[in-house]
Amino acid sequence: MDTISLLALLLTLAAGFSILNHHTLRVPVTIGVLIFSLLTSILVMVLNSLVPAYNLQALPRSVLGAINLPVALLNGALSLLLFAGAMQVDVAYLRKKLMSVAALSLMGTVLAVAFLAIAAWCVFPLLGHALPFTWCIVLGAILAPTDPVSVVGMLKRLGLPGPLQAVFAGESLFNDGVGVVIFGVTVGLATGNTQGVTTLDIAFSFCREALGGGLLGALTGWIALSVLKRQRDPHIDLLTSLALATGTFSIANQLGMSGAIAVVVAGLYFGTGHSHSVFDDASRKELNIAWTLIDEVLNVLLFMLIGFELLEIKPHLFTALATLTIIPLSIAVRALSVLFSTLPAHLQNWERGRTLTILTWGGLRGGISVSLALGLPPGELRALLLPVCYGVVVFTIIVQGLTMERVVRRLYPSSTQLRP
Repeated sequence: MDTISLLALLLTLAAGFSILNHHTLRVPVTIGVLIFSLLTSILVMVLNSLVPAYNLQALPRSVLGAINLPVALLNGALSLLLFAGAMQVDVAYLRKKLMSVAALSLMGTVLAVAFLAIAAWCVFPLLGHALPFTWCIVLGAILAPTDPVSVVGMLKRLGLPGPLQAVFAGESLFNDGVGVVIFGVTVGLATGNTQGVTTLDIAFSFCREALGGGLLGALTGWIALSVLKRQRDPHIDLLTSLALATGTFSIANQLGMSGAIAVVVAGLYFGTGHSHSVFDDASRKELNIAWTLIDEVLNVLLFMLIGFELLEIKPHLFTALATLTIIPLSIAVRALSVLFSTLPAHLQNWERGRTLTILTWGGLRGGISVSLALGLPPGELRALLLPVCYGVVVFTIIVQGLTMERVVRRLYPSSTQLRP
């Protein structure tokens, strides 16, 4: 299948599922598309088991193979999705909550990896299948970071206080890059590809990726705004922002830095006070409309592909039990990591635990976790971990994503103004 045919197929399916959702479920379009793609995958699997001679899963799997979600997302669409999300963050609020965002993104992610790894290492033997501790760390690295695509999309529908929105979005955007870095290190440890590498080497590599990516994004963002300040053409604004997002991501990856962190910092530049002197109101409006459209189209396609990835999973009793066990553990781990990483803030202002509850239940996982799980090296351990990661992702998106509105209404009844 050539590229244009593949794109036409994906867009047709996405449009069809969106229309079905509009006339039936009426849930947020990304979640509705995910649900319908899951149902389609289940239908294909059932029909394939009833009439195996036709091998109905061959075509969908060939399409998934042609797309290669880990490569398409982690080395492609992620730059645009993160940039679009970063542009929506209120930088003024982010500055005020910078310490909380940094603590959640760095310490919170590390704690989540450690807590979930320990929990999985203790629980899996009770289910009849012990996993090496290094692979439990890999599981923690896959499921620890919240997904910016899911979280930022959810924030559009909620009327949370501005500072809390900034913490929510800032953490999800930055811990994505941190999580990818940790995943790369832990997979190397699990597979033995880091023999001879010292702890100091790992720490240096982490700093190069995280701090280097942040500095690169700050530099490219500043250059882009300096260039745009000399003209007033909305088309050039859009083209420059596209070049900034993709170029920054690509340069960071070539230099061994975190492309995710770099493109987030570059995107945040477009929400600073300096950017308001660069763009007039008309240009800013057109730029926001264009990036909103890019963001929504990519979101829908991503969530649809997540649903179709169910075809890559082989059902097994252990993985079913492990998934049902890890889901509540992942929620508990999220609560503990948020609590301990921001403990000074909670001690100063507990706020009846509202912030902790919101950050815990709103910690959705998404395409990043699925892509990392699909990128595991082939083998028995991948076959065991992939369904568990997939189950957690689907649960958080559908169950937590759809109930988040109700949680916010209960905790913030006076300040919440939810959009339909």
